[in-house]
Amino acid sequence: MNDDLRERVRAEAEKHALYNALKHGSDPDVGAIMGPLMGENPDFRQHGDEIPGAVAPVVADVSGMDDAARRDRLLELDPDLVAELEAEDEGDDQVLPDLPNADEYDEIRMRLAPNPNGPWHLGSARMPAVIGTYKEIYDGWMLCRFDDTDPETKRPDLDAYDAIIESIEYLGFEPDEVLKASDRVETYYDHARDLIDAGGAYTCSCPAEHFRSLKADAEPCEHRDKAVDTVREEFEAMVDGEYGDGEMVLRVKTDIEHKNPALRDFVAFRMVDTPHPRPEAAAYRAWPMLDFQSGIDDHLTGVTHIVRGIDLQDSAKRQRFVYDYFGWEYPEVVHWGHVQIDAYDVPMSTSTIKERVDAGELTGWDDPRAPTLASVQRRGIRGEAIVDAMVDLGVSTSNVDLAMSSIYANNRDLVDDDTDRRFLVRDAAESDAAGRDRLPAGPAESFALAGDVPAVGHPPLHPNDEERGERDVPAGDGVLLEADDVPADGERVWLKGFGCFRRDGDALAWVGTDIALVREENVPVVHWVGAGDDEHVRVRLRTMDGDVVGYAEPGYADYEADDLVQFERVGFARFDAAPADGDDEFVAFYAHP
Repeated sequence: MNDDLRERVRAEAEKHALYNALKHGSDPDVGAIMGPLMGENPDFRQHGDEIPGAVAPVVADVSGMDDAARRDRLLELDPDLVAELEAEDEGDDQVLPDLPNADEYDEIRMRLAPNPNGPWHLGSARMPAVIGTYKEIYDGWMLCRFDDTDPETKRPDLDAYDAIIESIEYLGFEPDEVLKASDRVETYYDHARDLIDAGGAYTCSCPAEHFRSLKADAEPCEHRDKAVDTVREEFEAMVDGEYGDGEMVLRVKTDIEHKNPALRDFVAFRMVDTPHPRPEAAAYRAWPMLDFQSGIDDHLTGVTHIVRGIDLQDSAKRQRFVYDYFGWEYPEVVHWGHVQIDAYDVPMSTSTIKERVDAGELTGWDDPRAPTLASVQRRGIRGEAIVDAMVDLGVSTSNVDLAMSSIYANNRDLVDDDTDRRFLVRDAAESDAAGRDRLPAGPAESFALAGDVPAVGHPPLHPNDEERGERDVPAGDGVLLEADDVPADGERVWLKGFGCFRRDGDALAWVGTDIALVREENVPVVHWVGAGDDEHVRVRLRTMDGDVVGYAEPGYADYEADDLVQFERVGFARFDAAPADGDDEFVAFYAHP
């Protein structure tokens, strides 16, 4: 990184650090501003390994300022950001825009429409986060309808139905009703029959390529003007499974000369030879296309507002043709752009994640490297933190980037006050993955203690809550330090909650407990654990970059699954499992800094 770029990084980082500190009312954190910083300055990304080092001193400077000084400095650098903060303070808590024409409806009724072809990735959380929040704002009604009428291309995963409902609950919402489209095939057949009788659909046996060519030229196929009785007869043959894949479809009759070829006589039903994985639906062979099935269900369940991706604008237009035939009023529609999430090497794609799980490249959907809701939940991140980050994105039609650092900052606000502190001395990393700036590996080094040394250190359980008391960290057999924290011979180090020591060869000589040494002479403060076998426990910390193993103070063994702790100077981690039989390692999942 050259000097000019370094100055740009520092200038941009200062604005983000000031804004972050004023918005959250706390000292900024390097991790919390990295996402917004890189998102607004894409040219910084190629220097990703160097950026944190340039940002850290700026963050430290901002941490040393009070809020008045921070505001004055931000006003000098970027008055618009100060105005934005003031507008947030003056505004109400509703981030989302009002739903269109909401006051015209007695009840706001919305739906989630997941395809259960696998558990949810992180991007999937945006739909329940926004719709669930709208439900709360309007005291409305929310349906979860599994759009599972594609037994082949997006084949349903039988485990995904329950997994998705669990994810919705993890995010803090509960559907008022749950439906499976594959239970409603007869309903779709009935509406297809009505559409045929209304002259709005016809059966077509044109080869797909041939029809595509006709459609592109805005020319009707020879089947378009079949008699209704013939269409009805051939559709019943579809229902009875008398055709195979590709032999017959039912098309909705639209405008064959429509300016948008995608809207010309689209398919409503097709034949699928592959049986549905649900036994209740395995006998069906004539399956509705999503646009037909979803449109019918939205009307029958009284949905008033649909939130969907901008790429599905044509879906709404196709469905309007069907609604017009039946004389129905189409729901209000809100379109939004795609959300992209940083920090993951694995693409945010259900099929790709499934492939990597099946190939053994991921240990499961809750592998910390997987961009899934199951993964972040196992890491100890609360659903509320994800919902708040998703809602903050709004419903713009533009594509948006979400930095995981935003989710981490939200979660930190939720858990920090209630989370115990503990020490973890990292010893080794069992991965060759890069990017372990926040999780360096050892090897840890052992030192005997010399002089009139206490046998136990007493750091606080929480630095901001004296009433929670202190914890006992034994050190009768010496201490273990991380490699980066080992002082040079003759130099001093402050073992947090213990006291000051000076290195003397392979030993640390006791100096005392005068905290002025830290404040006035800049003696570094480090974490530590006892060196004796009974003075620490072995911990495997599973992270997005691989496993880090190390030693925690013995009190860590008193926690249970799902308990969250903050390993000081390392980050928050969720207690996952006690040692299995024949093993000596506790397992924890790293949440975030």
